[in-house]
Amino acid sequence: MARILVTETLSSRGLELMAADGHQVDVQLSLTSAELVDAVAGAAALVIRSATRVTAEVLDAGRDLVAVGRAGVGLDNVDIPAATRRGVMVVNAPESNIRSEERRVGKECRSRW
Repeated sequence: MARILVTETLSSRGLELMAADGHQVDVQLSLTSAELVDAVAGAAALVIRSATRVTAEVLDAGRDLVAVGRAGVGLDNVDIPAATRRGVMVVNAPESNIRSEERRVGKECRSRW
């Protein structure tokens, strides 16, 4: 299936659910901006929380990205116009738990692959 890059700490159960759906879950924590640009290459989805900044540069490097999932409230750390230009869906989970957001991103990747 798809490679999902996770850049911040999420529940182990959520990670297990994405893997159980057949995705390659690639957890890389505490990346610098430059490291994120390198790491996002080849990922179909990027799952973040509040610390990861998804800039136009990150989105350009993530040529295979179909979704960015924000586990939590707000999207101020994601360049929405750049994502829109690239056709990358951006979703967040302001009133749900992290596990359901992880499932939603995984399902979106599965539906596109």
